[in-house]
Amino acid sequence: MSRGQVSRQDWLNAALDALADGGVAAVRVDVLARRLGMTRGSFYWHFKDRDALVAAALEEWELVCTTRTIEQLETIADPGERLRTLLTHALDIEALSRLEPAIVAHAGDPVVAPILRRVTERRVDFLAEVYAELGYDRGDARHQALVAYAAYTGWLQLRSTAPDVLPELADAGRTGEVARAYLADRLISRPVSR
Repeated sequence: MSRGQVSRQDWLNAALDALADGGVAAVRVDVLARRLGMTRGSFYWHFKDRDALVAAALEEWELVCTTRTIEQLETIADPGERLRTLLTHALDIEALSRLEPAIVAHAGDPVVAPILRRVTERRVDFLAEVYAELGYDRGDARHQALVAYAAYTGWLQLRSTAPDVLPELADAGRTGEVARAYLADRLISRPVSR
């Protein structure tokens, strides 16, 4: 690539790929510059320093995988269908099966922590809103949202760390589809009358 062809977005994409492959430590300017066919100097046209790149990459992940996803889901009127669409989509995203566990593994990093906290809070709040629309009272909606989000993060972690032990989690074919549908169905329920 020539200098004019490498955009800020190219650097962000390279940083997200590095994060997925090796965590925060893998986001190294010299390595990314080589991967992009650029010099280290070209990096500074777009970012102040490495931490600024990591933060911007995580903000891109937040925008694409949380903000825009929620905006798209909010167009679905029926809360049950909204939740089913979210869970089916979230449990099926192959790219996230590596990226999100890598981000969570660095939750204590001072650059990662505030963004991960904001993403987690927004996602759980959104889930709680949907469960409330399904008829759960506020406290129960929050608890159901926590269970759903824990199941999602656990699913990603299992797919990332033990796909050979749990092939039904990694199978992109019919078995994986059934496993995802089964989990989504368990997480979509109406409150029990008391």
